[in-house]
Amino acid sequence: MDKSPFRKAAFAARKVAHAEGLDAAANALLQAELAAFSDASIAGYMPIRTEISPLKTMDTHRGVVSVPVIQAEAMPLKFARWHDGGTMVDGPFGAQVPAELDYVEPTVLIVPLVGFDRAGNRLGYGGGFYDRTLEILRAKRPTIAIGFAYEAQKLDDLPIEPTDQPLDMIVTERRVLRF
Repeated sequence: MDKSPFRKAAFAARKVAHAEGLDAAANALLQAELAAFSDASIAGYMPIRTEISPLKTMDTHRGVVSVPVIQAEAMPLKFARWHDGGTMVDGPFGAQVPAELDYVEPTVLIVPLVGFDRAGNRLGYGGGFYDRTLEILRAKRPTIAIGFAYEAQKLDDLPIEPTDQPLDMIVTERRVLRF
């Protein structure tokens, strides 16, 4: 299933939206949604390229906050405890990871994405890291996946594969979609 035309369109739309500086509005909505999970262990991410940044939300969360660490190709993610101002080093694929890896298992994941559709499906970068990880975490216990994106990243007729894990919610600078 060729998802490359969808990625190309979503990357172009994300680049334009990123230049508009919409992160603050999206973070305000994300913080409001996470209020229901104030003591939960959450995973955010260190934004790369033109990804919308969840750092403001991560910094204000009361519970444990972590970021993903890629172990190897075709492996699930692990999550290392993060705090604003902590020492970070370069990790695989250009994302920063904590210098000291104190692993935790989050119950709420803020998930980066390339594109999404109105049914809660996520288009990622193609490595399957979040799909594998969510499948494993959800088999253990309820795990919430919140897609975080610019509204411009919404796509129609997104191709879905059996291994794609759905999102529970998508937060953009304009709205919150619940599934």
